[in-house]
Order: sequence, then C-alpha cells, then structure tokens
Amino acid sequence: MIVPVVGTTPGRRYGHTLVYFKPNLLIFGGNNGTDAVNDVWMLNVEKAPFTWTRLEIVGESPPGRTYHSAALCTSGSATGMTVIFGGRGYDQNALNDAWGLRKHRDGHWDWVVAPYRPHSEPPLKRYQHCGTFVGTLLFIVGGRTPRQGEPIGLEIYDTETSEWSKFNVARRFRHASWASKLGLFLYGGFEYDAPAFPTSAVVRIDLPLLFEKHSALLSKALNTIDPEDQFITERAPGTPVMAGQSLSVVRPAVTILERRRVEAAPMTDTETRTSEAGAKGERSFRLAPMAVLALPRIVKESPIPMFKSIPLGSIAEESKLMFAEMRNPRVKQPGPDSIHDAFIKQLLRPRDWRTQQDPNGHFNFRKEFIAELADQCIKIVQQQPIVLRVRAPIKVFGDVHGQYQDLMRFFDLWGTPSDDTAGDIEAYDYLFLGDYVDRGSHSLETICLLMALKVKFPEQIHLLRGNHEDRWINNVFGFAEECSLRLDEDCNDPDSIFNKINELFDWLPLAAIIEDRIICLHGGIGSTLADVRQIEALKRPLEVVHEVQNGTQQLIVDILWSDPTDTDEDLGVQPNFIRDPNSTGNIVKYGPDKVEEFLAKNKLLIILRAHECVMDGFERFAGGALITVFSATDYCGRHKNAGAVLFITRRFEIIPKLIYPVDNSDNNWMVEGGAGEKRPPTPPRWNVARFPRPNSFN
Repeated sequence: MIVPVVGTTPGRRYGHTLVYFKPNLLIFGGNNGTDAVNDVWMLNVEKAPFTWTRLEIVGESPPGRTYHSAALCTSGSATGMTVIFGGRGYDQNALNDAWGLRKHRDGHWDWVVAPYRPHSEPPLKRYQHCGTFVGTLLFIVGGRTPRQGEPIGLEIYDTETSEWSKFNVARRFRHASWASKLGLFLYGGFEYDAPAFPTSAVVRIDLPLLFEKHSALLSKALNTIDPEDQFITERAPGTPVMAGQSLSVVRPAVTILERRRVEAAPMTDTETRTSEAGAKGERSFRLAPMAVLALPRIVKESPIPMFKSIPLGSIAEESKLMFAEMRNPRVKQPGPDSIHDAFIKQLLRPRDWRTQQDPNGHFNFRKEFIAELADQCIKIVQQQPIVLRVRAPIKVFGDVHGQYQDLMRFFDLWGTPSDDTAGDIEAYDYLFLGDYVDRGSHSLETICLLMALKVKFPEQIHLLRGNHEDRWINNVFGFAEECSLRLDEDCNDPDSIFNKINELFDWLPLAAIIEDRIICLHGGIGSTLADVRQIEALKRPLEVVHEVQNGTQQLIVDILWSDPTDTDEDLGVQPNFIRDPNSTGNIVKYGPDKVEEFLAKNKLLIILRAHECVMDGFERFAGGALITVFSATDYCGRHKNAGAVLFITRRFEIIPKLIYPVDNSDNNWMVEGGAGEKRPPTPPRWNVARFPRPNSFN
C-alpha cells in the first residue's frame, strides 16, 4: 500500500539514503532528475497524519551527492549521529568525505565533518557502496571508483580514534549489507569479474577472523554483543574469511575461535530480574557480560589508547596480571563573561595535561574568579530539584576524591564532556555520585572543572552530593588543607573559597533517577529511606548533622553514609562499626532484603551508589539489584584498586569501563601526616566469595 502523506514532500529523486532515527525517517541527498542535492527531510512515522518536514540545518552542509551511504551510530561519542560517506558529487566525481548529522538538545540540527587522523592514508573515493555500524565502527563495504573495473574492498572508520583500517574483502557494488552479532552479511549486487550479471549469493564476513591481527578492532566488536549470543561460521581450515556460503551454515557456538575463547557466564540474578521486567513490557536494565579495560600505552606519548574486553568474572585475575607487569603553566585570568570557559580551557585537557609535581603548588586561578564560578553554579543547582530525573545514554562516575589525573584518563579513553568534534556531550549525559574532594591532592582542579562543566552544560552535567561534600568532613580530610596551602587563605574566613564551595555543596541534589528505573545516590537507603518522596520533601540548603536528633537528620546521614551489608546473606539493618566506631547507631548497613523492599515500593529496578572503594572499580550486591561504582584508582595510595565508570546505553545496558592505577600515586594522594593520619581511609569492600575478608585496616 502507498502511505498517504500531506503537504510538501521531498519530491522525485534517486540515489538517496533513508535512515530510521526513532521515531523519524530521515532522507538525505540523491538526484532530483537534474542535479545532485543535499537537503534533509524528516517523517515522523508515529504521528498521523504523516507529514514531511524539511530540516533547517544550521551551519555548513555536505555537498550534494548520489549513491552514497548513510548509517545511524548507536554507540560511543557519535551516538545518535547519522553518518554519511562518499558518493558522487555535482561533477560526477567520487567522494571520500564523511559527515555526521546530529540533533541538539534544543531541537536544532547541524552537520559536522568527521575528522580523519592526520598523516594517515585516507579512504578510497567511492560510490554505490554500503555503510553500516558495528558498535563504534563504521563499515564501508565495496562500491565503485572512477576507474572502471577497479576492485575495492572493505574500509572501517573508528569514530573514537578517527582512524581508517583497510581489508581486502567484500569486493562488490550495488549490493546490500547488514551487520548482526559478529558477522557482516552481504546480499546481491555485482562482482567485479562479472559486472553485467547480478549475484544471488548471501555472503557472511566473520569479524573475529577478519580482526585476528587487529586486537583493538576485535575488542570493540566483542563489546557490542553478549558472549552467549556469539556464533561462528562452520568452515574447513584455510577457508577464506569471505566465502559464498548460504545462511544454513551459520550455527550457534560458545566460542568465537579456539584461540580466542570467551566463556559465556551463566545468567545472573540481575539478568533474571530484567528478563522478568521485559516480559511485563517494562523497560529493563542489565549489566553487560563484558567489561572494557583500558590498557597502559606502550609509548606514553601515543595518542591512541588500547582496550581489552574481558568477562566480568575474569576481572580479578586480570587485575593480578596487570599489577604484576606494571607543572602546569600560569593561567591567563578570565573576564567575568567567560569564567567557565576559561576554567574548562585550562583544566579539560585529557591528552596534554601534566601532573602537578608539587601538590602544595599555588593554584592557577585567582580566588575572586573561583568564587564567581561557584556563585554561577549555585544559581543553577538552586533551580533544579533535589531528585533529578535524567535519561540514557549516560555515564555514571563514582568517588573521585581529588583524583584529577584519573578523571583526565577517563575523559581521554572514553570521551570528553565537550561540544567540539572530540566531545560526546551531545550523545551522553554525565552523572557524578559525589565525593569530589578530600584525600587526593588535586581537589581544586577536580571541583573547579566540574563546576565549570555544570555552568556550561547545566542539563547534561549532574552533580550529586556525597558524604565529603560537608564542611565538617572536608575541613578534616584534606580539602581545607589544600585550600589553605594552594590558595593562601584562612579557611575560617567566612569569605574563603573553602566556605564558598561548601555553600554550593549544601545545595547539591541527593539523588537522580535514570529513565524511571535506576536510582542513583551516594551511600544508600540506610535504616530510614523507604520512599523517594522522602528525599523530595527535604528543603535545601542542607547541613549534615552528625549528632542525629531527629528523623530528617537521620535520613540525610543514611543517604550519604550508609553501606550494604558484607554479603547477600546478611539481612536487615546492621551496625556499621567501620564508619561508626563509637557505636552511635547513626551509620548503618542495609541488607539485600531492604534493597528489594525499597525497589519494589518505588517501582525501580536497580540502585547505583558509590561511597565504598571496590577492588574492581564496580561491584554487584543483592543479586545485582545494587551496584557500587568507585572511580578513583589506588585509593589513598594503599589499595591498588581499579577505577570504573558505568555507561548506561539507549538499550538500557550497563557497561563498566575500567582503568588501573598508574605509577605516580605519591603525586595524587595527600602525604602521610596529613588527612590520611587524621582518619585512616575506609578499607575497600571485599568480595568474600573470592577470598575471606581480612582485618579492616590491612
């Protein structure tokens, strides 16, 4: 049937592309019978009557073209972008440029040119090819060049590193292609040795074999699927990667290759919970079966990071193997209209920042500008609710504790919160669960950068309050000492930067809810939090009262200070002797039964929290109903723990991204005799299923 539409349409055309970007169909380019065009049209397929809308594009647009490719990216920094490549231009010459069409949060659309790594070989100019995504990798398959009969194969563009890779497979044109699991399927089209006769063969390119000598590409391909869903193509030894076999030869398998065994983990309680939710028609979240590990650079100056996907159950062993092997310039001071941009320009340097060798060195911004930045941030958070409602995709960070170096490493490896071509703020929100200061020696860099990002991106950067965002705590555990030494100020002065930033802390929200399914807070539910509406009823600014006198004061302490019990077998509410050595009863532990009760009452699926150092950077509790994330590596220079960030995708999958400590922890944590001796760091949470829990302060 022909779909009835009203109003103006894109008109007659050929050689264009059509992409589905829910709930819209997007048409780009093609030839209208006279010229190659570069217009973009949109049709909402969920809203009747059906009407075409021509998009008003802001800024530069790609040249008109025909026979190009277009594909929607759903992973990484290019998430939500429709990426076009190649085609034939106005003059009938082949093209090799790539452009990304993105929709901004304010509703406007624009194009951005895809960057290619300098001094690297560019992709071939081509048309009548196909384009499809596997995770963050754009596959450009086959096609034709201006030279008649010239065979061209597969080229892959990595949207994270801007690099192209070439493979001598998929040599055909005018075909169709589709990526599924670990295979790239081709159907029809023309082969170069028989250009007059179309083929009917279905061909599958086995990506593990294709990437056998390209570990970085293999890692990224593996990260897009579940281990239990992986499959291979049956073939005799020596069969080429691309073989003209039918679909009947594809079979399920536990392994990809005997040389690259990836064990499929049994279904976890988290997966059981989310499967049940999905059966009821609800949105469900699940922890991905694989974590992504950032490997140390062999050459320190190399801008290209290396990654490794590992099953969740293998992280502890991987940690053992890894550990077995393993001055900033003065700043031009900003004017009042560019304060946040000046802080971001100086501090958001994922690749060219340098660790400050002297942690007592003077901070490079004048106090009046830090105070103005804090005031701007306060005005924003005052207008936002105490319980934020945020959406996926989103990155969730745990405790940072002044580890500016770790923050830069995460931004370098997994994307920066910026709106330039290297940033992914248009694709991801960023949620930080508190504990930005104390213990570490770069609290000023950390909190000033986060404040500046909050001012620049108030609806995409979300800062929750942790137990160290409290003047009674950070006066003792390092932040006051750092302000005194590096800003040359008296922290008892009411107008000090220390007090101004703590004024901001009193206004920070206490919780965030992602897609009405995941609640995020710093510590947990403790003994009194039963309903989200209890948090919403609190009035800010909030002072944390440690000598609890009433239910409201206890509720705040529970949210900021409580921990899960040691194991899933420890039920109810129990004393927390580590955090409450005087046995006041104000700081408690809560069991898995309390977690389940809270989630059921509030119609939620998962609690995400921080507050505890965990050896693998993240840890599950209550059968996966609660996940702890901790982002600072080698806590206090003592524990050699990994740091993690949790990526929550549009598909409601939680993917851990891990980094391990570097070898300069002495520069990152406050020296003995300072905050570390005033109170020893809280010991890491131990997985008693793997090994017995030692003495708390070992």
